[in-house]
Amino acid sequence: MTDAQPDPRDPRPLIGEPLALDLLNTRWSGTPVNDLLTGVEGYRIWLSSAGLSGRCAADEAGLAAIRQTREAILLAAQDARERGELGPAARDGLDAVLAHGRIRRTAAPGGAEDRTEVDRPEWLAPWLAADAFLGLLGQGAHRVRQCAHAACILHFFDASQNGRRRWCRMAVCGNRAKAARHYEKARG
Repeated sequence: MTDAQPDPRDPRPLIGEPLALDLLNTRWSGTPVNDLLTGVEGYRIWLSSAGLSGRCAADEAGLAAIRQTREAILLAAQDARERGELGPAARDGLDAVLAHGRIRRTAAPGGAEDRTEVDRPEWLAPWLAADAFLGLLGQGAHRVRQCAHAACILHFFDASQNGRRRWCRMAVCGNRAKAARHYEKARG
């Protein structure tokens, strides 16, 4: 997670997950599905909520790059959930994004310093999101989850001690599921 404060214009129901999952959550349930990244202004809002607005410009090139990255991370998240590992298409998608940058280690007054370098400015936020996703996988692919509520498409990282979190937000999706079960039981 980031120390950034959510942008007050951000309409998403779940904000503040690790960067890669926060990017996936720029799409959320609705009819039709809501998508924050339909234009540059939505991308600007996401960058602000993610704490990246000072480092990344919101423009058409960046929007195209972040949308490509979101699709690559979505495929990788599905693989992680279903297979416990990344398949070739998921790896290729992430590698296509990661090919635009690298981490450069330099000597700093206090020791080593890692700097992210990208070949073009529009790839900084996408590269950081793809790299963050690999970091989540390193903590356990099984903890990258999609909400268990049938109507919800939000993602989260299960950081619970027992690894049994099921809902993006218990107060919303968890309670809806409990209410539906209670209603079915009461109906007989």
